[in-house]
Amino acid sequence: MKFVRFGEAGQEKPGVLDTNGNIRDLSGKVSDLSGAVLTDLDALKSVDIESLPLVSGSPRLGPCVAGTSKFVCIGLNYSDHAAETGAQVPPEPIIFMKANSAICGPNDPIIVPRGSEKTDWEVELGVVIGKPAKYVSEADALNHVAGYCVINDVSERAFQAERAGQWTKGKSCDNFGQTGPWLVTPDEVADPQALGMWLDVNGKRMQDGSSKTMVYGVAHLISYLSQFFTLHPGDIISTGTPPGVGLGMKPPQFLKAGDVVELGIEGLGAQRQDVVADI
Repeated sequence: MKFVRFGEAGQEKPGVLDTNGNIRDLSGKVSDLSGAVLTDLDALKSVDIESLPLVSGSPRLGPCVAGTSKFVCIGLNYSDHAAETGAQVPPEPIIFMKANSAICGPNDPIIVPRGSEKTDWEVELGVVIGKPAKYVSEADALNHVAGYCVINDVSERAFQAERAGQWTKGKSCDNFGQTGPWLVTPDEVADPQALGMWLDVNGKRMQDGSSKTMVYGVAHLISYLSQFFTLHPGDIISTGTPPGVGLGMKPPQFLKAGDVVELGIEGLGAQRQDVVADI
């Protein structure tokens, strides 16, 4: 199943796509795509989707999951991306957090923050937790997944690497975490380690990769993270990006107001963002 959240920011309703790709309103069945609902999405398989109210027009899509307590990101998790940046593949996953206030809808704009000269793009496979995970084994890890989604892990490289401290401030600016359009249940994703990924800037292909080049796969990441803290329903893991980011270009290339970014992952949908300047 493919779940969505639609409506104005902060007022989104849960929805699901029907067989024709139209949005059906789920708000009469569940309050939102969060918490216990994510733990038992299988219960919604018995709902007659075609009988749900049809959502007219083209509403704004919000983040495809609500109630996120942690937005966990993995750095340098693609061997070919590490190579383009001149970095070594890490001996263990690099973990950093993106502020939840960065989370926004899949087609909401990328806002270039004040003072930024190095705002960059990163198409990433997002994993949404459905069942609490603490000290889980790698063999059991995928049983804790509610679904998968597309994420643009927007990054300000100067804030991230050229100023004192950790990566968080270069990753957490407003609208630096486009999430969606869909939350796709695991039964529709045959292998999360074999998904094509792409990103265009102004119609030019920048990233053209596959999750098969991940250093640490989804199951390993869930198990690994759960050794340090409990993953709760609605938590998001952004699993890293393939090569083709602006930082890796020769010379480097970064986003500016007026640019258009489009990205997607096989079977998980696509996003489109206008780049605007913060004022």
